[in-house]
Amino acid sequence: MSLTDMVFVESYFYNKMEFLVFNSTVGRYVGYSDFGMALAHQKNEDKHLLPYEQGSVDRLCKVNALVYKSHGMDKTMEPSVNLNLVRPVSSNHLAMLMCSAYNFYPQMIRVTWYRDGQKVTSDVSATEELADGDWFYQIHSHLEFTPKAGEKISCVVEHASFKEPREFVWDSSMPKAERNKIAIGAAGLLLGLVVCAAGLLYYRKTSRGWILAPQRSTPTH
Repeated sequence: MSLTDMVFVESYFYNKMEFLVFNSTVGRYVGYSDFGMALAHQKNEDKHLLPYEQGSVDRLCKVNALVYKSHGMDKTMEPSVNLNLVRPVSSNHLAMLMCSAYNFYPQMIRVTWYRDGQKVTSDVSATEELADGDWFYQIHSHLEFTPKAGEKISCVVEHASFKEPREFVWDSSMPKAERNKIAIGAAGLLLGLVVCAAGLLYYRKTSRGWILAPQRSTPTH
């Protein structure tokens, strides 16, 4: 955080109308009404007041900014990361993984998917960093895929609270209920392919046996 471009502004209002303001970049008071202009002229004539107000940048702004920086901006909170199997949103793949990061600060974070050591960019979707309203954030990234035996799928999270990126590997030994869902989906897909193939085979076989019978003309009397 840079403190070189800080500005001290002191405004005066009456009935929600601003009538006088001091701006450290201008270095003097400016009035916005007859009374404000008269008061600004009076204050600008004070040889001690203007240097005092100008010093408010160092005396107030920078001091408080450093306190805020030490108690908030330089602090980090590690995200809590979960990697779960969820219901796929499309029918292109049998499964979908969701990598969720919760309760992290600051906002900037990166979630990347890897499959057998290769970065995955297709069939990936993610939310923006969502504010929880308590200075913390959450984010959710999804990967749709068709499971393969022995493969390694992981999500890698990069955040300021980590000294280095952290890898979270999906445990393919899923609960029985989840395995059943994928098995049923795979069985349904296979059955559909078998039915389509059988129908095509039957159609081709029967179409070859068709013989066009000659049409007999009916004599007219």
